[in-house]
Amino acid sequence: MSGHDQVGRRAFVVGAGAALLTAQAAGAQAEAAVVDGPLPDFHPALKAELTFPLAWGRSPVRDFRAWRRAARATVEEHLLVPRQDGTPYAPEFTPGPEGDGYTRESVTLSLTRHERVRAALLTPHGPGPFPAVLLLHDHGAKFDIGKEKLVRPWYDDTRLASARAWADKYFTGRFVGDELARRGYVVLCADALGWGDRGPVTYDQQQALASNFYNLGSSLAGLMAREDARAAGFLAGLDRVDRRRIAAVGFSMGAFRAWQTAALSDDIAATAAVCWMTGLKEMMVPGNNTLRGQSSYYMLHPGLPRFLDFPDVASIAAPRPMLFFDGGLDPLFPADGVRAAHDRLRTVWRSRHAEERLHLKSWPDLGHVFVDRMQDEVFGWLDTVL
Repeated sequence: MSGHDQVGRRAFVVGAGAALLTAQAAGAQAEAAVVDGPLPDFHPALKAELTFPLAWGRSPVRDFRAWRRAARATVEEHLLVPRQDGTPYAPEFTPGPEGDGYTRESVTLSLTRHERVRAALLTPHGPGPFPAVLLLHDHGAKFDIGKEKLVRPWYDDTRLASARAWADKYFTGRFVGDELARRGYVVLCADALGWGDRGPVTYDQQQALASNFYNLGSSLAGLMAREDARAAGFLAGLDRVDRRRIAAVGFSMGAFRAWQTAALSDDIAATAAVCWMTGLKEMMVPGNNTLRGQSSYYMLHPGLPRFLDFPDVASIAAPRPMLFFDGGLDPLFPADGVRAAHDRLRTVWRSRHAEERLHLKSWPDLGHVFVDRMQDEVFGWLDTVL
C-alpha cells in the first residue's frame, strides 16, 4: 500500500470513528430529549417563557371591561371552532316519568350546525320562572355514561346501573341534578362528544380523535367549549327559566367546563367548580395526570397558555359569584398549584371590590370527589347568590 493510500485509510478510519462518536452522542442526546413523564428535557425553559402577558394586572389594558373583551376574544381565537350563534336550537321535547317534585324530559337540540344532541331537562313543579343550573359532567375515563353521571337515567336500565356505581364512588350515591331539581332549579345536562349517546369513545381513542380534529382545522376542546356556551344560551331562552339566575356547576372536567363557560357566556350568573382549578406551571410537573395526554385533549387549547393561565381565563367572569372547591388529598391537582390559582383569583376579585363574591375552599380530608357535604354547601351557596 502506498503512503498516500495509508494516509487515506487512516483518514477514513479517523473519519469513521468521528462519525461513530457523533452518532453515539446524537443517540445519547435523543435518549435524553424526552424525560419525566414524558416531558422534553428543556421543559423548564418552556415553562419560564410562560409569563401570561394578557392576565389582568399584567395586560396593558387597564379598563376591566375592555380587558374582559380582549381576554375573551383571545380565548375564542384559540378554540379553533367558529361561534354557532346563527344555528337554530330547534328543540324537540320528549316527556319522561315524573320525579319527586319535578318533571323529567329529554330534549334534542342543535348545539352546533353539525349534529343534534340529546340532553336531560328537569323542571321543578310550580309556576316558575325558576333559577336554573347548567350541569356539566366529568371525564373520569368512563364514557358509557355522560349526563347520566349527574341526572338519574329513566330511559336505560343498563346506564342506570353504571350511573349508580359512579354516583356511589364520587357523589355519596346522589344524582346531583335530581337533588338540584328537588330544590327548585331547572337543570339541563348534555353529553360531551365521546360520552353516552355521543360515544362511547375508548380511552386510547381520545388522542386520535383530537388529532383528527386538528387535521381538519378544528379542535375537540374548542367544540366542547362552544357547545357548553350554546347550552347556556338555550337554557337562558326557556320560558320556564329566569335568565338572570343561571349557574354553571360541575365536578372535575365538569368544573373546568363550568368556569370556562362562565368566561365565554354572559348567560351564566354564577359558577360552582369542584376539583378543577390550578396553575398551569404547577400542574406540568413529572407524575401529573395531564402529562399522560389522552384525557387532557378535552381541555387543551393550543397556544392559549402563551397569553393566559387557567385562573386568568376563569377571571373573565369576574366579578360574578364563583365558588371553587378542591380536595386536599386530590392527586390530580397539587396543593401548590391550587394555592397559586386561588391567589390569582383572589387578586382579580379584590381588584373589583368583590372578594365576598368569591368562595374558595379546600377540604383537607377529601380527594377527587364531590360528596354530600360538599354538595350541600354548594346548594346553599347557590340559594344565596341566585
